Amino acid sequence: MRRAFPALLVLGLACHPADAVVIGSKNFTEQDVLGEILAQELEARGVPVERRFHLGGTFVCHSAIVNGGIDLYPEYTGTALTAILKRPPIQEPERAFREVADAYAERWGLEWGPPLGFQNTFALVVRRADAESLDLATITDLGPVAARMRAGFGPEFMAREDGYPGLAKAYGFEFGRILQLDLGLMYRALAERRIDVAVANSTDGRIESLDLVVLADDRRYFPPYQAAPVVRSETLGRHPAVGGVLAGLEGSLDEAGMRALNREVEAGGDLARVVRAWRERRGRHREPAPR
Repeated sequence: MRRAFPALLVLGLACHPADAVVIGSKNFTEQDVLGEILAQELEARGVPVERRFHLGGTFVCHSAIVNGGIDLYPEYTGTALTAILKRPPIQEPERAFREVADAYAERWGLEWGPPLGFQNTFALVVRRADAESLDLATITDLGPVAARMRAGFGPEFMAREDGYPGLAKAYGFEFGRILQLDLGLMYRALAERRIDVAVANSTDGRIESLDLVVLADDRRYFPPYQAAPVVRSETLGRHPAVGGVLAGLEGSLDEAGMRALNREVEAGGDLARVVRAWRERRGRHREPAPR
């Protein structure tokens, strides 16, 4: 049964109207926000859309788009490079983007749309009180105290090429204890002092709301994680308007803007309403000044 589950998932995802663009997302807030932005932009141009948000992790979404269960979802270049393609990290953002775009097109007939304007890198976070008392500003600073610290990491981070095994090797230390937790549970565990350090997404709104400190990746271990939409080539042919929508979203969000949207949704804001308001603000900003 465990082996059959991915096949059943993809089969279920494939049952959608032939004329709809099926938009997927991974299982965290930012992905749902980006998926809703894509959905509303397409709907505004008359393209029928089906939402399949919060599907699961990277490998679930990748399998779904390769097998035709979804047509489009947001991805990150560093994740594609290291987790999907199993290649060494590349530090230059443009080169990393071109390498993943070329490989996806050649292997799976998938196209990368233009970057959306921000990166969402992995980030090690600690409570501000601990950062101040232990003088922690960088990941290197964790070295002398790591053996007595409890870390909270997700299963994907523990297994990925750009995750914990490589991080421990690059920085030369390991934590005394590691708990494998989902992202939402990690924040609660930090607040309840059940762990001392967690891996977060750098654009997560809860970093500010919980007064956490991001430790600088001073050895530049993590590769660039530019956010960009990935779409099936067949979908671009079926719906020519999709390419124009993706091009129009190039550079539309910076890190602060993405963090603000995440924070608003995580605080209980309705996803569709939050995105609609952002699109309205963006539309006003893009309107030419009256003469």
